[in-house]
Amino acid sequence: MTQIGMCFPRTYPAALVTDVARRLDQGGADELWIIEDCFYTAGPSLVSAALTSTERLTVGLGIVPAVARTAAVTAMEFATLDALAPGRFLPGIGHGVQEWMGQMGVRPKSPLTALEEVTTAVSRLLAGENVTVEGTTVHLKDVQLDAPPTEPPPILLGVMGPKSMALAGRVGGGIVLAEPATPAYVRQSIEYAGSPEGFVVAVFSAFCVREDRTSAYEWTAPWLGVRLEENHPGLKALPFYDEMRKLYDESGADGLVGMPADWWTDIGAVGTLDDAAAHIDALESAGVHHIGLFPDPEVAHGMPQLDHVLALANR
Repeated sequence: MTQIGMCFPRTYPAALVTDVARRLDQGGADELWIIEDCFYTAGPSLVSAALTSTERLTVGLGIVPAVARTAAVTAMEFATLDALAPGRFLPGIGHGVQEWMGQMGVRPKSPLTALEEVTTAVSRLLAGENVTVEGTTVHLKDVQLDAPPTEPPPILLGVMGPKSMALAGRVGGGIVLAEPATPAYVRQSIEYAGSPEGFVVAVFSAFCVREDRTSAYEWTAPWLGVRLEENHPGLKALPFYDEMRKLYDESGADGLVGMPADWWTDIGAVGTLDDAAAHIDALESAGVHHIGLFPDPEVAHGMPQLDHVLALANR
């Protein structure tokens, strides 16, 4: 059964994470997904706080950039977080935004090569191996974790392009897809990854529940317009993408508000509570195992959505 939870946006204050985690844990939700983006809050620290303040909640980390830490330090952090709550931690690694990597002086010549080297090295370290590597990005000599996990968690790769999806299928334990993760995009991504056995699929879904659809659509349309301008692959996979793009080009966000309800249901958990449930069911049918519902980035607007997360998780 698909696990349902909530994302903790990068803009939320760090001190709020324990309250959110406890409310989800006690209310019957399955998981919390921590978002790490430069230069906001640090993901592993928030994951630690969430894990140690709950009893049963799974906490995902989506994602740490491959080159922001050395592979050995990433493995140490993952092993430590798993030890705090065995079986309740889901780690994610991705390319990171390359502009941000450049700001920190760690931008690799080949993000794809860097992600493969880091993922492979971290996986081997978590498996308890003694690792020596002289790669393009990863340089290790006789490195071995003192306390690797008894059962290493799958490493999910936060990627977008076909080549990166194929890489995830070769060296990762699964993928984590950023919002908007449409069912069509999920199927496409699994295909690009080669449909490996046991492949874990986690997604973040745009989330806005209101008493009436129009209010939810009006609130979400500007965000959707930005994703269209970015040519987000989650949208380009949709069969009605060209029609939707034409609406936006001609009428802006106002044009998106009047889209058919089934288009909105494909795009996210947007509309009424029943619409959100239909989106979740469609993702489950597409092969998704974990869903992080992504609320508004402003606390005042996003936190009231937590009750809707609980309602959906307890269906």
